[in-house]
Amino acid sequence: MIVALAGGVGGARLAVGLADQLSARKLAIVVNTGDDFEHLGLTICPDLDTVTYTLAGIHNAATGYGRANETWSCMQTLSTLGAPTWFNLGDRDLGLHLTRTSALRAGERLSAITRKLTQALGIKHTILPMSDSPVRTMVKTRAGVLAFQDYFVRLRCKPRVEGFRFDGARRARVPAGLQALIESRQVHAVVVCPSNPYVSVAPMLAIAAIRRWLGTRAFPIVAVSPIIGGAAVKGPAAKMMRELGAEVSALGVARHYRELIDGFVIDHADAALAPDIEALGARVHVADTLMRDRTHSKRLAAEVIAFAHALRATRGR
Repeated sequence: MIVALAGGVGGARLAVGLADQLSARKLAIVVNTGDDFEHLGLTICPDLDTVTYTLAGIHNAATGYGRANETWSCMQTLSTLGAPTWFNLGDRDLGLHLTRTSALRAGERLSAITRKLTQALGIKHTILPMSDSPVRTMVKTRAGVLAFQDYFVRLRCKPRVEGFRFDGARRARVPAGLQALIESRQVHAVVVCPSNPYVSVAPMLAIAAIRRWLGTRAFPIVAVSPIIGGAAVKGPAAKMMRELGAEVSALGVARHYRELIDGFVIDHADAALAPDIEALGARVHVADTLMRDRTHSKRLAAEVIAFAHALRATRGR
């Protein structure tokens, strides 16, 4: 069993590659829910939905998020009526949000709802939210403390970032499926997908049960750098690193993960950084990490899995 920690488009792209390489019994995908928020009376789970749509093969390939062949009649009506339209919700996408919100109000847990939704969309692999209780990423900026979607979408990442907090993380309830993995001895490795370290991965690590599990592990943890050649493939990771005083490079990400990982996968463009990264205590594997399509995702996933197996063999476990 391999457990992938995923968030955002980069996480979804590697997750689908891992799913193409591993059977449903050998892969579980734990997804960040710190980005979740309530909008127009609906509970929106952007990272869960991006991973779900990608694995179902119905995502918008051009953007990496949202549904393919989407229509926007609802948003056009909202605009006509003067309602807020800063967060786009397509008509097909709304069907999922309505179903989820109704089930949550009826008392169902997010993990149970996610299982029903993914099964209905033909996904065989396990997708688990990191928590069944709300955790909300708050961005500390010079403009004040902002809810993540306000910072990310409404303000287009313009305010200067000074830090983060994860409201609800201390009392977060991990889903029963994740707790079973934590208590089992079946996990062979954990893969940290090339997701934003600060707002996709950090919310998961802020949950005590997850952090404790990873800290006392009997398996290797392999991370894939979201930074290639000094730039983020997608999203504000590079901007955040720069504003927080970190070096915007694969080495900067490795320093951020220094206490967490055993192995680090970097792109060929950053191969010269390998000695400095290994000096931090993590083994390095160099690969083509830019996932342009599903074929590239599958190829990178195969290398990540092989690297994890090699690290496990080296550890003698």
